[in-house]
Amino acid sequence: MKILWLTWKDREHPQAGGAEVVNEQLAAHLAAAGHEVKFVVGGFAGAVPTAHRQAFNIIRLGNRYTVYLAAWRYYRRHLKDWPDIIIDEVNTVPFFARFYTRGPVVMFFHMLCREIWFYQMVFPLSLIGYLAEPLYLRLLRGLPVIAVSESTRRDLVRHGFRKDGISVISEGIELEPIADPSRVAKAPELTVAAFGAIRSMKRTLHQLRAFELAKRDLPGLKLVIAGAPEGRYGRRVARAVARSPYRPDITVSGRVTEEQKLELLRSSHAILVTAVKEGWGLTVTEAASQGTPAVVYDVDGLRDSVRSGVTGLVTPATPAALAAGLVTLLRDPAYYTRVQTAAWEWSREITFDQCYSDFMKAIANVV
Repeated sequence: MKILWLTWKDREHPQAGGAEVVNEQLAAHLAAAGHEVKFVVGGFAGAVPTAHRQAFNIIRLGNRYTVYLAAWRYYRRHLKDWPDIIIDEVNTVPFFARFYTRGPVVMFFHMLCREIWFYQMVFPLSLIGYLAEPLYLRLLRGLPVIAVSESTRRDLVRHGFRKDGISVISEGIELEPIADPSRVAKAPELTVAAFGAIRSMKRTLHQLRAFELAKRDLPGLKLVIAGAPEGRYGRRVARAVARSPYRPDITVSGRVTEEQKLELLRSSHAILVTAVKEGWGLTVTEAASQGTPAVVYDVDGLRDSVRSGVTGLVTPATPAALAAGLVTLLRDPAYYTRVQTAAWEWSREITFDQCYSDFMKAIANVV
């Protein structure tokens, strides 16, 4: 097949995250199976117009906001008769490919934005986005959909999509699970990691507050904050860390390399994940593969990637509840070992081979 994949950023984009790991791994599997894949994405400062990676091609047009119109123009001029199928990946806003192609279109959702609009956009753009999202979702009803979690499927059904028209695929991780979680070298002191981009919708401040509350029951607890700080929220986190009564027990690492990320995921005793919502929660599974369970908020995506009480803990979305969950996980070594082992065992089932198999079954129902 010739597959045109529309999405607003590729993996080299400064704001790339788990969604780009998934779609480019799928593209690599598709190319290895003999399919031809072209991505049309938005450009960014310093980006070259085209790239070739793992046997698939990337075409960069416009920027974060103009790529949607630029993609339509480019399609009309250069790709009109090329694709056998179009993947319209919705990362905030769809490309509305159904309105300018006669061929099959599959919508690919990691998650809906909904309340994220109020965390990531300034007023009144946040309100406009929030009110517009249900309206443009109506225009996509009836198209086949791929989602990465049951939470996302339920969210789509609430907005009028047919449940039987939505295929849920597994995600996957690039990290190789460690051979034995009981032998992983943990930090000498109990250490919890806040890993990921430091921005409003990730609620890093909640993780800092939960750490401070948990210190009352776990006096030796340490916190590592790793990730790129973004804008005003990143500065707020920096100020909160500086004012924390436990500042000597907090390490701020900033953006980390893949090697540093691996070391952090292995040496930490737990990770905290407090996003407003996720498609799945790739970091949760990555950490589990390295012998580190998670304590997460009970929100879309995270309640899918953690089986509460079995592979980690899912708590109400407050720092106090998160702190209580962290204490529950860490103060009982026998319980911790059971959860750690169960999380690691589940991570071994979450592979990109399975993700690709699920994806192709969904595509086969369309083509």
